[in-house]
Amino acid sequence: QVQLVESGGGSVQPGGSLRLSCVASGYTYSSYCMGWFRHVKGNERAGVAAIDSDGDTSYADSVKGRFTISLDKAKNTLYLQMNSLAPEDTAMYYCAAEEVNGGYCPAALGHLEYNHWGQGTQVTVST
Repeated sequence: QVQLVESGGGSVQPGGSLRLSCVASGYTYSSYCMGWFRHVKGNERAGVAAIDSDGDTSYADSVKGRFTISLDKAKNTLYLQMNSLAPEDTAMYYCAAEEVNGGYCPAALGHLEYNHWGQGTQVTVST
């Protein structure tokens, strides 16, 4: 069973930075993809950034140029570096993962593409 544990959330002023981490364990297969999502009450869970099984990335338009997703396979840890944070980035951030038995796993930004989720970490951007 895949387990995901996020950390790194907190409160920051507009223009500030945070780095989220997600430690993964329990993968059965060597091919997997991962993503970061965020959720604000009353809205659907939205994809922020994702990385595919080849290491290629995709981003939501709202975070391009400000957020960077990366994966350290040796540490089984996914990161999200968030710069130039704005109040509209305030949300609960979730790490997600999907694994495949061989083949390719895409960098999907749709939450239905992932079966494994962390518990979330809150990010609050305010003055």
